[in-house]
Amino acid sequence: MAPITEVEGRRLPLSNLEKVLYPATGFTKAEVLHYYATVADVLLPHLRERPVSFLRYPDGPDGQVFFTKNVPPGTPDWVTSAEVPRAEGPARMVLVADLPSLMWAANLVAEFHTHQWRITDPGQADRIVFDLDPGPPATVVHCCEVALWLRERLAEDGFEAYAKTSGSKGLHLLTAVRGSSSEQVSDYARALAVEAEKAMPRLVLHRMKRSLRPGKVFVDWSQNAARKTTAAPYTLRARAEPLVSAPVTWREVEECRSPGGMALQAPDIPPRLQDFGDLLAPLLDPDEAGTLP
Repeated sequence: MAPITEVEGRRLPLSNLEKVLYPATGFTKAEVLHYYATVADVLLPHLRERPVSFLRYPDGPDGQVFFTKNVPPGTPDWVTSAEVPRAEGPARMVLVADLPSLMWAANLVAEFHTHQWRITDPGQADRIVFDLDPGPPATVVHCCEVALWLRERLAEDGFEAYAKTSGSKGLHLLTAVRGSSSEQVSDYARALAVEAEKAMPRLVLHRMKRSLRPGKVFVDWSQNAARKTTAAPYTLRARAEPLVSAPVTWREVEECRSPGGMALQAPDIPPRLQDFGDLLAPLLDPDEAGTLP
């Protein structure tokens, strides 16, 4: 029988706590749950009011990996959900609103992916995201170079940009926006990706064609579409090591000289929170949001 724990009055069965989920380091499911409990105060604000898609990997990254977008079977009735508009018809998705919901979701063993809008107004984007994806031999070092260009370009339009690792091999750039639809934001993000390619043609690519990617940084603007999701801040990723999609400082971006310099793992995050707090906290302040030109 799975052990039962109580979280803020909710009883949760926790299963397979000794299972190794990250084979390169021996990081277990119990350590995954501990990590999420430790970072809950900074993670939850970035999940609240955002329908969550789960990229599940219950047997680790070498096992079956699959997306769960609808409310999973067996979800407790106290876990909040909401109807989400989709082209093929409305669907019901999970909202991770509190610590018990977070720990229930963490027990599924999943990455957390969210839209760039809130369920309170799904027609309006509140974030712009750029996913900087390097095509080998390009690395995150080259992503940092592109991120610095995008940061300056966004500033010209009144946006303050923030960076986080993708938790894989790239970098994510985010900024808060108000007063625009996902379609308008997608058009704006695409235009900036095209500008970046024109400014750095040997380094940047805005088109998705994989044959063009080797040696370049693909500026993926498409994740601003209303139907798309991006890895949430502080989520663990399904990799051989317990890598996290973690906020980084602009100084770290400026000083990035090696691919491993941006590889942040679960044990790295609590000390960084003590040093920096949540570097993405301004994204949660509506007064910090810019408007499209």
